[in-house]
Amino acid sequence: MIEKYALPEMSNIFSDENRYQLMMDVAVTACEAMADIGQIPVEAYQEIKAKAAYDIQRIAEIEVETRHNAVAFLTCLREKIGPVGNYLHLGMASSDMVDTTTSLQVSQAAELLQAKLSQLRSVLARLAREYKYTLMMGRTHGTYEEPVTFGLKMALWTKEIDRSITRLANARHMMAVGKISGVVGTFASIDPHVETFVCRRLGLHPALVTNQIIQRDRHAEFITTIAIIGSSLDKFATEIRNLSRTEIHEVEEVMTEGQAGSTAIPFKLRPFSSELICGLARMLRGFVVPALEDQVIWHERDTAHSSVERFIIPSCCMLLDYMLYLFTNVMDNLKVFPDNMRRNIEVSRGVVFSQRLLLAMVAKGVMRDQANEIISADAKLAWEQQSDFQYLVLLNPKINSVLSREEIMDIFTFDVFRHNIDYIFERAGL
Repeated sequence: MIEKYALPEMSNIFSDENRYQLMMDVAVTACEAMADIGQIPVEAYQEIKAKAAYDIQRIAEIEVETRHNAVAFLTCLREKIGPVGNYLHLGMASSDMVDTTTSLQVSQAAELLQAKLSQLRSVLARLAREYKYTLMMGRTHGTYEEPVTFGLKMALWTKEIDRSITRLANARHMMAVGKISGVVGTFASIDPHVETFVCRRLGLHPALVTNQIIQRDRHAEFITTIAIIGSSLDKFATEIRNLSRTEIHEVEEVMTEGQAGSTAIPFKLRPFSSELICGLARMLRGFVVPALEDQVIWHERDTAHSSVERFIIPSCCMLLDYMLYLFTNVMDNLKVFPDNMRRNIEVSRGVVFSQRLLLAMVAKGVMRDQANEIISADAKLAWEQQSDFQYLVLLNPKINSVLSREEIMDIFTFDVFRHNIDYIFERAGL
């Protein structure tokens, strides 16, 4: 993971210090559970708890020889504890400790991501309310359609973030499981009480059926959820980039003092953060396939998934965390230009009312295809000659013989595009 794309709080969650601390919590709490049922002396557990410590450098030294991280960690722990350290890890597989630790890290990461999503949601909801009635050009296929409001666009994004919050909560719950059931999941060498005790103490719930590992469909769901959220940010950032284009210029990212947009063009303004978000989203989506492939194991366990997870789980959480930070900042400080939005609508010369005109003629009994042909001819002329569409309509005998001047004038009102905005916002809880 490139450090420039990782923020300190999320980096700390996936640091060696936090990982080894959580591994130690699992190992020591398992000893407490064993003491609770008389499997080891209470005094031994108390000494283990008092003396338990780890040394990252020493673990690395041991791992050079053992080539097994969990063995190196436990060896270091036993060196610190002394003879009673023999009670550590009784009847447990390394995956009991490591998989449970991963679940704890993911839970911590998800909590941080949920907080960032909530912050973004608040910003988007504020923009939705602020620009609730601010008309802008609606575009489909990159071309003009009918006006919408900028607030409606923000409301759309707000509800997508609501769904992201729900998805992440579900994925976090799916990952909030521990597993301390021994080498093949049968509890043959360890009492089930240990798993229940440890999970309850550490805020997890037991995975109901396991083999040597927690099943990786859980991890795949979590990483896929991260990628979906990242793709939402990609969609939003792409829209910001398009609306920032010189010929549109309806919004603009704030550039910090001294920030350069180009090595060559002094006046260059560019949506730097939005472009970065779009690029990082591609990386997030790239983690999904390895996560899905990690679901496949040989029999009760193999380690083909381990190296992949050590990279993609921290990386996807760090990237999304950074992307949420970036996009929240973009939207919180976004420059919005309502005058440019109005100008871009006016460029249409009124053809945005063509559907309303069509419906009015059909309501008067004109065949739809005939009405469409009549209106399309005037709309095309308005575009090509930069003429006023309403003026052409008023002069067209095929239209003014069907619709009165007053009816035509009523069609060309922008209020209709705001008419149901309150209803939509109320329905969306905004």
